[in-house]
Amino acid sequence: MKTIWELDFYSRPILDENNKKVWEILICETPSSIATDPESLFRYSRFCSSKNVNSGELKAALVEAMEQAKTRPNKIRFFRRQMNNMIVKACQDLAIPSAPSRRTLSLYQWMQQREQEVYPQEAGYDAKAASSPSVKYESAIAQPLPDAILGQKWALVSLEAQAFAELPEWDIAFEESFPLSPFDLSATTQIPGIILFSSRAIPMAGWMSGLELACLKIMASNSKDKKNSKLLLETGVNESWILSNLNTPQLLKEGENFEQAKKQAQGVHFLAIQSNPESESFAGFWLMQEVPSQN
Repeated sequence: MKTIWELDFYSRPILDENNKKVWEILICETPSSIATDPESLFRYSRFCSSKNVNSGELKAALVEAMEQAKTRPNKIRFFRRQMNNMIVKACQDLAIPSAPSRRTLSLYQWMQQREQEVYPQEAGYDAKAASSPSVKYESAIAQPLPDAILGQKWALVSLEAQAFAELPEWDIAFEESFPLSPFDLSATTQIPGIILFSSRAIPMAGWMSGLELACLKIMASNSKDKKNSKLLLETGVNESWILSNLNTPQLLKEGENFEQAKKQAQGVHFLAIQSNPESESFAGFWLMQEVPSQN
């Protein structure tokens, strides 16, 4: 089983004795499945001076984290594009693959908790800086999917949250999920999803498994007739792919229903790939959450 870590290296709303921002390295483990106990996931944190913001400091922290975890990650995900060079350099020095990704949900949840409970207790806490978020996701122009993996059909579906308890038993070729417990959803909350049907389901799922799947979303057209609205797959930190054009009133309505259901499920949703509607197995299944921009 692969071990994936999520990493952030950035300034915090804390000032040192020289009135300079304190920086922090956060590392946490990505859940391996829906059944993972969030409390069992590895976490590592280290504050550092603004004078020590470099790849060497990050490399030393990664080495220390691996010693504490007694394991070596197969991949490290990070979401801050402005720290790309430094993070990639530190990971390369340790021969650890790294990937820019919005699929850093454990890290995002941990950061929210620290912003509320940890940083305000630190000497030098700067409430004004804390109210100025620094994360913004801006998607690039949406690109069409490669012709070889286009799905022939798609369907909007939903599953109750309690149904995901059985996900480890489902027949899935490519998948990634995460625990639902941190979201405090009721057992009957409807989790919306999109199923893509393709005669090349396995190649399609294999190709998508190589992406950092972030979320599905509807891009509404600015025109009055809404005929240019699209169903998009967001990947990486700013990549965007067109899964379908919502060029009829019925399709647009389905897209609007999907967005509403996603909102009620705290952004949690899924993408599935099957060869046909009668199939009892999945070529691919990914649980996702749309994380709102904070800037």
